[in-house]
Amino acid sequence: MTVTASPRAHTAQQRVAGPTGALLPAVAGILVATAVWWTITTVLTAPDSMLRAFAPQHALPAVVDLARQGVLLDDVATSLWRLLVGLLVAAVLGLAIGLAVGLLPLLDAATGPVFQFLRMVSPLSWAPVAIGLFGIGHRPVYFLVAAAAIWPIVLNTIAGVRSIDPGFLLAARSLGATRAEALTTVVLPAIRPHVLTGLRLALGIAWVVLVPAEMLGVTSGLGYEILNSRDQLAYDQVMALILVIGLLGFVLDTLARWLLSGR
Repeated sequence: MTVTASPRAHTAQQRVAGPTGALLPAVAGILVATAVWWTITTVLTAPDSMLRAFAPQHALPAVVDLARQGVLLDDVATSLWRLLVGLLVAAVLGLAIGLAVGLLPLLDAATGPVFQFLRMVSPLSWAPVAIGLFGIGHRPVYFLVAAAAIWPIVLNTIAGVRSIDPGFLLAARSLGATRAEALTTVVLPAIRPHVLTGLRLALGIAWVVLVPAEMLGVTSGLGYEILNSRDQLAYDQVMALILVIGLLGFVLDTLARWLLSGR
């Protein structure tokens, strides 16, 4: 006699094995990457090579040293604040522009070439303009982060508006809804998945742009700290900061994926 497991039992087994099955390959990948990193910086390099300072056995303790000095947490907090402000500016402007362009075909035709031109310009190309307009400090960094993050939000909002069935808007108007009511009851709920996708893409781009932006005319933040460590020839700290930046980026993307999942 053959005994077949019930679908419910099979599902329970998948739930138990799922996290472990996903975790083990991830841990293995991290270990392999660390081994390759150690091999390149320790085994395959000359004893007097500067590359040895970037080895994991030097970089990982440097993270602890930076934390003990009280520098790391301040720089992380400063960078995250600049990221948040830049993203908020990009979200407000991007959503407003995307809605206007998506709802007005004439505006879409007029702005299409301009937007395609502007979004292909590297955000860091605006650094001299930002410093000339805002001086040194937080504001040019806000500007550069917002300039990088705005386009995914604009384009995804436009795509979301274009994907709305015109019949829904006609039905809302036939029921006596004003333009503001149609916007809040039909358009905004319909474009929500597109906007959330745009925000997540904007977060990734903004984080990548933030660090080099902090190398221009500021005296705080993770980008500045990398330059400061380089000038001191503390290459172990440079690698430590690179690790912190990568880890924070991973955490931010994971949080964004969870918060913006559309649940």
